Amino acid sequence: QLQLVESGGGLVQPGGSLTLSCVASGFTLDEYGIGWFRQAPGKEREGISCISSSGGSTNYADSAKGRFTISRDNGQDTVYLQMNSLKPEDKAVYYCKTTKWGTDYWGQGTQVTVSS
Repeated sequence: QLQLVESGGGLVQPGGSLTLSCVASGFTLDEYGIGWFRQAPGKEREGISCISSSGGSTNYADSAKGRFTISRDNGQDTVYLQMNSLKPEDKAVYYCKTTKWGTDYWGQGTQVTVSS
């Protein structure tokens, strides 16, 4: 069974950092690109960053550029999202997603709260 599991969320003060992890099971992660998304209360889910299967290509939303870094360790079937200089508006549930054979697979999400 193909599954993605996020972790690493939590409560952090403004200006702080968190690293989110997305671990895959049931499939070999190195064959697929992975995206990170987030959804804040009352808002639509938005794409934050994505990385190619090899890790050689990455993209970021404007809200993430210069603050977030996506990376992957295919040997560990894990994709990371390093988030620095966090702002209160970064508060959301963060999800990772991949697409296999035209089907999207989402993790259950991890909550990130930025507050003093």
